[in-house]
Amino acid sequence: MATINIDEVTLIKRFIIAAILLIIVVGVIVGRQLFVDYMTAQYFATMQPPAATVSTVVVKPTSWTPGIEAIGTVRAVRGVNLNVEIAGIVKDILFQANQKVKAGDVLVQLDDAIQRADLAAATAQAALDKTTLDRAVELQRRRVGSDVNVDSARAAAEASQSRVASLQAAVNQKQLTAPFDGTVGISRIDLGQYLAPGTTVVTLQDLDTMRVDFTVPEQQFADLKIGQSVRLGTGGVGGEMPFTGTIRGIDPKIDSASRLAAVRAEVANPEGRLTPGQFVQVRVELPKEDDVIALPQTALTTSLYGDYVFVVRPAKAAEGGAAPATKPEEKPAAGEAATPAEQKAAAEQSSPAEAEKPADSAKPADPAKSAETAAPTGQAAPAAEGEKPQLQLAQVFVKVGRRYGGVVEITEGVSAGDEVVTAGQNRLFNGMSVVVDNTIDPSKPVDQQAAQQ
Repeated sequence: MATINIDEVTLIKRFIIAAILLIIVVGVIVGRQLFVDYMTAQYFATMQPPAATVSTVVVKPTSWTPGIEAIGTVRAVRGVNLNVEIAGIVKDILFQANQKVKAGDVLVQLDDAIQRADLAAATAQAALDKTTLDRAVELQRRRVGSDVNVDSARAAAEASQSRVASLQAAVNQKQLTAPFDGTVGISRIDLGQYLAPGTTVVTLQDLDTMRVDFTVPEQQFADLKIGQSVRLGTGGVGGEMPFTGTIRGIDPKIDSASRLAAVRAEVANPEGRLTPGQFVQVRVELPKEDDVIALPQTALTTSLYGDYVFVVRPAKAAEGGAAPATKPEEKPAAGEAATPAEQKAAAEQSSPAEAEKPADSAKPADPAKSAETAAPTGQAAPAAEGEKPQLQLAQVFVKVGRRYGGVVEITEGVSAGDEVVTAGQNRLFNGMSVVVDNTIDPSKPVDQQAAQQ
């Protein structure tokens, strides 16, 4: 039998003890880490995110005025560029820029010295021929003169009158006059400048009444009628359309190249706020429609799966109403529609029964409370008296219709009485708890809200 060395036995014992200690240390470290991971997972699983603050609006049936929107160009009802008829040197400029003139006012005078001299000579000759005619007629009455002399004198007098009229017209052509009442623009000529026939001197525009020319698609041609009301805007802040006009003409032919029909409207411009050549937004108003569901455009969110809104509902209603948020045949996008498991977890987290303090579980069981506890998990206990009910979001896909003035028509998805989020949707998700604060209305200008507060 082999002899066991005492040193070897001692070495083996030390090795076994070291291995056991190592296993214990590693087990403690690994166990502690697993315990920390478990507690962390439990903390995040039971943690409820803070309620988000949103602005809402209650859906109500409203009146909707449909319309045909287009882009138009403003022109004056009477507006021309004034040109000279004959050549000459500018002798006098009798107007200032933006001056209002009357019909017949002389605006520019060309040098007419030669024409006036010729007119004076012709006038004197006409007077002499008139005297000769009167003498010939008197001699014929006394039966002294012949009929031939009278006819010759009459022809000479008429020729002289025609010569005077011709020279007077030439003198008048040396003057540029306003053909109608209006406002003149900036002079395009200088004093002493030689003008050739047809040279443009100035523009004259009647700004009291303007006309707007625009086009509409052939699909909407049947909705147009003479006398329809139109609203005009210059594209300012807020998209306001302060001008009102009336359709005066509709082209009976549709352009075969563009498939557009030309329309002309007239609008009063007593304050001169519209200018010829200006760009305007045009809206032809159609008959009003009642009981239309419409929301501010800020309430609508567009995604790859369609347009949707967030509807605010009490926690109990949100549990059953969150299902329509996700389309069955499509995979929801991240952060948009929650899965059924997420909806159930959010509903359990929002249940008031689970929000009670742990100390309540140590109290004696009350029969009424026991009955509530025995109720199904999906039903929330009634809110305490004086407390506001907890609100949750339901993501609802909708179908949109027409849009105008920051408002969009909703044809399907929401109904009257629903409370829809209009601001604060950036980080919202289905089943999330929210707090409603309507002190800020994104559909109104900031200065108007400040004045109301």
